[in-house]
Amino acid sequence: MDLDVDGRRVFAATGGKPFNPDLPVVIFVHGAGMDHTVWTLQARFFAHHGRAVLALDLPGHGRSEGPALATIEALADWLIRVVDAAKAPRAALVGHSMGALIVLEAAARAPEKVWALGLLGIAAEMPVHPELLAAAERDDPAAFELLASWGFGRRAHLGGARAPGLWMLGGGLRLLERGRSQALARDLAACHAYKGGFAAAARVRCPTLLLLGEADRMTPPSQARALAGRIDDQRTVILPGAGHMMMVERPDELLAALQG
Repeated sequence: MDLDVDGRRVFAATGGKPFNPDLPVVIFVHGAGMDHTVWTLQARFFAHHGRAVLALDLPGHGRSEGPALATIEALADWLIRVVDAAKAPRAALVGHSMGALIVLEAAARAPEKVWALGLLGIAAEMPVHPELLAAAERDDPAAFELLASWGFGRRAHLGGARAPGLWMLGGGLRLLERGRSQALARDLAACHAYKGGFAAAARVRCPTLLLLGEADRMTPPSQARALAGRIDDQRTVILPGAGHMMMVERPDELLAALQG
């Protein structure tokens, strides 16, 4: 499905069902350097269980027109305009990593448009090592390899996919490699610069799920505790053994948590 936002095409997967804004709307937002395909299972499940689903490609990612936006604040304002473009009165926002920062900031800026919030793999701040930033700016394959390696938990490095024959680590690497030039660099710079997490959390007014991976080396659960304490109506679920890429590593447990 294509939407028009700010005069540019935005692609959103609908989970195999026509999008109907009269149903409860759920919008999924991917992380740095990724695209809507990280939400394939979750989008399909909710679309076939009474929800209207939009799994977005952020500007300059996947099938959406660019350029990629430079700050989390700009992306949050863009996401609010996506809700309007979809003609949805309100939406549940679910974001992973950078996407979690985006949906958090959007919920703080437009609480009347958000009925629930899902924050996966989040920390109030996400600093990025200067060498990784520099590698991403050069489109150096080492940047993709580092992110893929750190993004998956130890079990995923050795196997453990729910579907036999799939290589989770390799799939994550291919996803980052196929992204557009400079998209990852801009995303990582936006994460590095964002300092508004605590202030945004204090302004959230909807039920919120924090879904964290026990073995997440990029956003460890310990870093989310203070953020959770700023949200009035929140529930925290830690997925045993899961790394940062929990949608792939623990898909069944993740779905159960989102439904709960």
